[in-house]
Amino acid sequence: MSNQNPPAPDAPEVSDHDVAAIAAQLGRVPRGLRGVAHRCPCGNPDVVETAPRLPDGTPFPTLYYLTCPRAASLIGTLEADGVMKEQTARLAEDPELAAAYRGAHEDYIARRDAIEVLEGFPSAGGMPDRVKCLHVLVGHSLAAGEGVNPLGDEAIGMLEQWWAKGPCVSPAEVEAAGERVLRNRAKNAGRDHADTIAAKEALSAERAARKAAAEAEAEES
Repeated sequence: MSNQNPPAPDAPEVSDHDVAAIAAQLGRVPRGLRGVAHRCPCGNPDVVETAPRLPDGTPFPTLYYLTCPRAASLIGTLEADGVMKEQTARLAEDPELAAAYRGAHEDYIARRDAIEVLEGFPSAGGMPDRVKCLHVLVGHSLAAGEGVNPLGDEAIGMLEQWWAKGPCVSPAEVEAAGERVLRNRAKNAGRDHADTIAAKEALSAERAARKAAAEAEAEES
């Protein structure tokens, strides 16, 4: 029986402008980016779909990552106001809510497993028994749509319209971030090329050593 994962589903479409906008939002080049999972009404991404394993092999269980700094700040205020503690308490008291939240947990894992299975990793955000990160729950709700994650939906209902003042990053910030993305791509391309050359040289050296050893053995016999 094969242990390989099935082919990953197609990722949500992402353009070079999207990547630049995301880099401007995060202040860094995004890692493991698979696509845009939700767009803000302003047109920019506000949630991205991230590979379950980053390019360096590090597991990354947060499939849906909130990128908009305005939305993130508003959610941080909810967390500071004790919303997570209140929601967690209600999970212990309301069986119907707890069942719906467990369903959200199962949905999250199913979506992530369709890309790559992370053995031994939970879903994210504290699911299914508590609330640890509202950013994760809101990201899930925005990506999956209303009715999937009840507590994520609830948190969204508490937020101000983060898009009301226009895009969270300016065209100049997006342009500058796009240049960083291009430099990063060129750097990685050069590294990949150097790694390929080094691997070929190592293979040639190994073959030469084997040949020399075989010739020496033949001479001794």
